[in-house]
Amino acid sequence: MSSPKATSNVSFNGPEGQEDMPYLLTPGPLTTSSSVKLAMLADWGSRDIEFRQLVGDIRSQLVTMSGAGDDYECVLMQGSGTFAIEAGLGAFCPKGRTKKTLVVINGAYGHRAVKILQHINRPVTTLEFDEETPVDTAKVEAALKADLDIEVVFIVHCETTTGVINPLKELCQTCKSHGKTVYVDAMSSFGALELNMKEYGIDIMVSSANKCIEGVPGFGYVICSRELLEKSKGKAHSVSLDLYDQWAAMEKTAQFRFTPPTHALVAFHQALREHAKEGGVVARGKRYQKNCDTLLTAMRKLGFVTLLDDNVSGPIIQTFLSPAHSNFDFDTFYDGLRRHGFAIYPGKLTKRDSFRIGTIGKLDSAVFTQLIAAIEIILDEMGVDSPLP
Repeated sequence: MSSPKATSNVSFNGPEGQEDMPYLLTPGPLTTSSSVKLAMLADWGSRDIEFRQLVGDIRSQLVTMSGAGDDYECVLMQGSGTFAIEAGLGAFCPKGRTKKTLVVINGAYGHRAVKILQHINRPVTTLEFDEETPVDTAKVEAALKADLDIEVVFIVHCETTTGVINPLKELCQTCKSHGKTVYVDAMSSFGALELNMKEYGIDIMVSSANKCIEGVPGFGYVICSRELLEKSKGKAHSVSLDLYDQWAAMEKTAQFRFTPPTHALVAFHQALREHAKEGGVVARGKRYQKNCDTLLTAMRKLGFVTLLDDNVSGPIIQTFLSPAHSNFDFDTFYDGLRRHGFAIYPGKLTKRDSFRIGTIGKLDSAVFTQLIAAIEIILDEMGVDSPLP
């Protein structure tokens, strides 16, 4: 197996089964195992009994992993995670003028939910926090007391704009104590961070195949109260994103209404096996945390500064402030790392120049040791002797 091409005499080992493609140090899509890739080499018929059984098994396993219980359902939805988010917003957020949805915002994905709700003409109000700050539960409770027309509260668990982890359990339990329907975007956290729908009081949770389960892009999934799902009949704003109709078809025929992403589903089924074999959510989270610790220790030793303190950032993605040095240019930095076999993310902050490095995927801490060696080389080539912001 060959290694990613490098411009120096430092040797970098390529991802298993990925050869000259880079390690994806992003919040998804991410680097997957050879066996997940191999699962996609066969072609499956969407009506085949084996494939329908596989779809049913995925749905069942996700409900179990979420701690949801027998009165919850899992609905798979073609497309990116945002497709599933929109399907859920269209199914469960109130119409008309009397009730509304509160979107709690501390990054881009809260803003995206607002944009969707506005586009589909659903009443929405917002409570916004700084991108660098976890959501304050007390302020959410005050907003609920001040506006009794709020029916649904939308919360992002891990806001990958910065990597901040919001206090999900406390937020959800506060919302439920006021009788609200709780909708959680767990896109970048489910499968690696603790989450128990029944215990926390989560009514709706959405995530995606290409995140912490380590599958490939192609579908998202909505795990939700069966009662809410049944009440959503006829409420959707879209035919293709009609969550109730999708669920009804899966229950009746064990099939998708429209062509399913067969290869992505088979890959995800294999990824679920590997997730369980590794030790489930706890073990997956520990590996990601070790990746994160390795990265942060070494980057700070080089002089880089993180946007967030360790007590508010999680093990999913880390935001680093861009060096103030006049020779630093992100595109040059990115291209240099890409030549060494690493793909990172640009920053998504509205106020400060930054870049992001994801620590999830089929990676271990040795990859991040290799990454640091590459970063040292690129900084030297750029003539950046200090990465302080």
